[in-house]
Amino acid sequence: MDPEVFVDIVREALWVVTILVAASILPSLAVGLIVAVFQAATSINEQTLSFLPRLLVTVVALALGAHWGLEKLMSFFRHLVELIPTVIG
Repeated sequence: MDPEVFVDIVREALWVVTILVAASILPSLAVGLIVAVFQAATSINEQTLSFLPRLLVTVVALALGAHWGLEKLMSFFRHLVELIPTVIG
């Protein structure tokens, strides 16, 4: 049981989490930026104006990427199960 194996597992887990979170946050960030530019150009200072488009884009991104995200998680879990003999022995 080398400590490097556990470090690799944690590193890979953090990478999977980062990818899954980025897939839902980046579209929301882009829409938020577009709405902020629109608000600055039109001098509209409504705080709630950017909330609904970001919420809708986040929900759509989660709905469209759910299959891909679940496949990523299942692949990581399969990899963890394959590593069990390495970790134990």
